[in-house]
Amino acid sequence: MAERRLKVVQVLPALDGGGVERGTLEVAQALVTAGHQSIVISAGGRMVAELENGGSRHVRWDLGKKSPLTLRHLFPLRQWLLRERPDIVHLRSRMPAWVVWLAWRTLPVNQRPRLVTTVHGLYSVSGYSGVMCRGERVIAVSKTIENYIFSNYPWVERDRVRLIYRGVDPEEFPRDYQPDAQWLSAWYRQYPELKGRRVLTLPGRLTRLKGHHAFIDLIQWLNQDGQAVYGLIVGGEDPKRKAYARELREKVETLGLDERILFTGNRADMKEIYAVSDLVLSLSTKQEAFGRTVLEALTMGRPVVGYDHGGVGEILGALFPAGRVTPEDAGMLATVAKALLDQPLVPAHNTRFLRQQMLSETLDLYQLLSLSERETS
Repeated sequence: MAERRLKVVQVLPALDGGGVERGTLEVAQALVTAGHQSIVISAGGRMVAELENGGSRHVRWDLGKKSPLTLRHLFPLRQWLLRERPDIVHLRSRMPAWVVWLAWRTLPVNQRPRLVTTVHGLYSVSGYSGVMCRGERVIAVSKTIENYIFSNYPWVERDRVRLIYRGVDPEEFPRDYQPDAQWLSAWYRQYPELKGRRVLTLPGRLTRLKGHHAFIDLIQWLNQDGQAVYGLIVGGEDPKRKAYARELREKVETLGLDERILFTGNRADMKEIYAVSDLVLSLSTKQEAFGRTVLEALTMGRPVVGYDHGGVGEILGALFPAGRVTPEDAGMLATVAKALLDQPLVPAHNTRFLRQQMLSETLDLYQLLSLSERETS
């Protein structure tokens, strides 16, 4: 049977950057490439130009504000859906999902688009968060998310949930990649102390859950053990958490690690930074839904040490079991990191968590849902 040409609408708060936003653009581009119509509803942002240049249409609608006033968009949205008659509406965030779901429910059953939701995070368990499980098909981005859905929302029928892992493109993060001479020259001009040294990197914004204190303690322990390693903390300060960033810098100074731990701020060259890192760390104290930075580094063949929970644990279990550490076990973290510095191991090739596979499975889900029988309520 030939594929149907579909009109697919994705809905999220804004297009200012982030993993959900990047995934939205990737699906949009895959739809256009396959000959479907792609529309994204958001309040706008710096990624809109990229979206539109790829052949998708952007509809500016601010559905993401957590305010009762946002519900004023219900009737206009209902009229828009009746006029546009999309085949699929894909909801990716809670507040927009509530507005769209309530409008969708008022439509005659035979005039409703088919409804897909993606649970992107381990949201606080509540009726408000439960809207992300209201899709006719619910995408879980990892086994961790699938378990979260079934444990906390027992009313969700199992046959409505689809596990579709997020993924990276190996061409974007090529295995055994080496930065070019120009980048290396600029890097070592900026950080001359790193040349010829062993480097441990912790990517992630400066928020308390990312485990920066454990990373600083690890660098201190390894240097006391005679390892002579340097630590890179790669990520920008959260404007709302400047006190935490100050706390980290003061700790580094108090421990006498000013020359051993470097704060790089935000960087757009993560591929190159992974390539010059001897170990990449993932120390989030809270389970993560997936763990993109872990996967990016592993895809490049760089060893990763991370807490064995959530999506990070799933990825490490599949590609680099040697890097798994019991969460918040400082002794085990030090032991595993030292062992991998003394005797480096190479991660398995990433053949499971691939962007193209994620896109193919998502578009297949759209096709199958568009052809399936409608629910009557």
